[in-house]
Amino acid sequence: MEVSLARYQSISFDQIQNSCRFPSSIHKVFTAKPLFSGFCFRFSRRKWGNPFDTIKCFSLERGLQPQRPKPKPSRNTNPEWKETKETQIKTPSVGLCSQIQKLALCNRYREALELFEILELEGGFDVGSSTYDALVSACIGLGSVRAVKRVFNYMVSNGFKPDQYMSNRVLLMHVKCGMMVDARNIFDEMPEKNLVSWNTIIAGLVDIGGYLEAFRLFLRMWEEFSDCGSRTFATMIRASAGLELISVGKQLHSCAVKTGVGEDIFVSCALIDMYSKCGSIEDAQWVFDDMPEKNTVGWNSIIAGYALHGYSEEALSMFYEMRDSGVKMDHFTFSMIIRICSRLASVEYAKQAHAGLIRYGFGSDIVANTALVDFYSKWGRIEDAKHVFDRMPCKNTISWNAVIAGYGNHGRGAEAVELFEQMLREKMRPNHVTFLAVLSACSYSRLYERGWEFFQSMSRDHKIKPRAMHYACMIELLGQEGLLDEAFALIRAAPFQPTANMWAALLTASRVNGNLELGKFAAEKLYGMEPEKLSNYVVLMNIYNQSGRLKEAAAVLQTLRRKGLRMLAVCSWIEVNKRSHVFLSGDKSHVQTDEIYRKVDSLVHQISKRGYVPEQKTLLPDVDEQEQRVLLYHSEKLAVAFGLLNTMNRSPLQIVQTHRICNDCHNAIKLIALVTRREIVVRDASRFHHFKHGNCSCGDYW
Repeated sequence: MEVSLARYQSISFDQIQNSCRFPSSIHKVFTAKPLFSGFCFRFSRRKWGNPFDTIKCFSLERGLQPQRPKPKPSRNTNPEWKETKETQIKTPSVGLCSQIQKLALCNRYREALELFEILELEGGFDVGSSTYDALVSACIGLGSVRAVKRVFNYMVSNGFKPDQYMSNRVLLMHVKCGMMVDARNIFDEMPEKNLVSWNTIIAGLVDIGGYLEAFRLFLRMWEEFSDCGSRTFATMIRASAGLELISVGKQLHSCAVKTGVGEDIFVSCALIDMYSKCGSIEDAQWVFDDMPEKNTVGWNSIIAGYALHGYSEEALSMFYEMRDSGVKMDHFTFSMIIRICSRLASVEYAKQAHAGLIRYGFGSDIVANTALVDFYSKWGRIEDAKHVFDRMPCKNTISWNAVIAGYGNHGRGAEAVELFEQMLREKMRPNHVTFLAVLSACSYSRLYERGWEFFQSMSRDHKIKPRAMHYACMIELLGQEGLLDEAFALIRAAPFQPTANMWAALLTASRVNGNLELGKFAAEKLYGMEPEKLSNYVVLMNIYNQSGRLKEAAAVLQTLRRKGLRMLAVCSWIEVNKRSHVFLSGDKSHVQTDEIYRKVDSLVHQISKRGYVPEQKTLLPDVDEQEQRVLLYHSEKLAVAFGLLNTMNRSPLQIVQTHRICNDCHNAIKLIALVTRREIVVRDASRFHHFKHGNCSCGDYW
């Protein structure tokens, strides 16, 4: 505890109250015009004996009434109800209210609300707080806005007078169901508010991203109570993370330490998350190390922090520490690890995570399994991805998107289209990501007619407005068919300003089809949008070279040198026996260098008999001058040679590359796959290339 005080002793809690140390952006919110005018905030402190006598839910103001789908049952035929002659107030059967409470207690919320419908149809019954409490639980459990309106309207119309506990429960019901406009009105009209009331509305604001308003209320709460608990600190630390204001987070950390809740589990986890999101992974690690008891959320938070900053190996190491510590891992843990394995391109580690997912009882979890589908798709194991997908007991739109995109990226467009149609048959609703996946699949596999059909159906049948990436897919698809005029017309017809991706797709199509004038026009547009992007200049340089315009090509090259634009060296790697082996072009640092180079020479000799002729010069965006000097020993060829030397015959090879595969290596690997009878999969910066029997899945339109 002394370490914590020494680290954060310098900031006093009064600085929070007076907001003297808050950044100006936070301080201004307390004097400026309210930012969230839609909430209809009211700050008057009027008092009433019964808040429900004056509260008018927005749904009531708009004239909405509870639905009455069934005719009223006759009172004479229902002996369950008793009516007094003096007051004419009906008392519902104790058995009915008791049954509603029991159903809610057993989480049978839908059935509880069905019984509540009997009370709604009759109306005017005096229902007790315990029954209303059960109905509130049912509304929260179902997250149903309609149910909230029904229950709340019934309370108001029957003159229910809630105590402080029930007032807070009604507020929580609105917050949990996302009805923040009504929740804020209820909160403002409450005659008495305790810490639970304040914490409920503040947490609701933080959950919807209303961080500034949350801070405004937090300071008002402190002025009134001069106290707050660990949950409040945790909530406000989350707000600091949402605003990415580490200075505010540190002030809250200091106050939490001084008020004795600095080591609370909720505060610690919130601090780890805040420091990670604000860019200080060292402070996040310090808070984690200082936790007296590390739980699952704490471990997940620090692992996610390392992953967020790109420290994938450190995150993986923390995962193994978590496993060895005996702390229970949940589906979020495995989902994160699978995504980390995706960054590391480690199929073996991902398989271990997959096995752990099943062993720990999360084999049917939709989030973790979707992450697995995405991982296997991205790293060349599309059959494994489909196997996981088929075994999922429940699938959502994200799951379908992952498997459709996977088949598309692997050049299996027809199967991606078939999956998309199956998705529609199963009444799953596609979103804009779904259409991006299926249009990309059509583009990669040159399915022009199907692609155009899906593009038109977006707004016509599914009410989804095409975005810039959808247009870029269609421009590429039109370019593959040589329909450059149509591609240019599509850009001009777009209902928004064309983006860099759209012009880049047109530039690539112009290069493939040798259209110099259109390529120059697209390149000029790109220069204005992305003046520092090397590939735009080099694609134009390729067009000039292909057209024999060497002077213009030289001028573009001079522009590149003047701007100091230069791509990093190409890097390729292959995983063998759970180890990744990395190669650069002309690399001689590997322990098997002599064997690898001899293997490359042998392969070149073999494929030369099949018609291979090494290219003397290439001007691709991802190939620098050093690469050109060592063309025969490009990183792709070295990785393939190493894989052939160190794997069993007939087993497929999986190569990953940071840049786009060059034309020479593309031609060479097609023939290497033919003469060695191996399937070679190369994932470059553009797409997957499946080399088999002398052909590539990209159809040579790479």
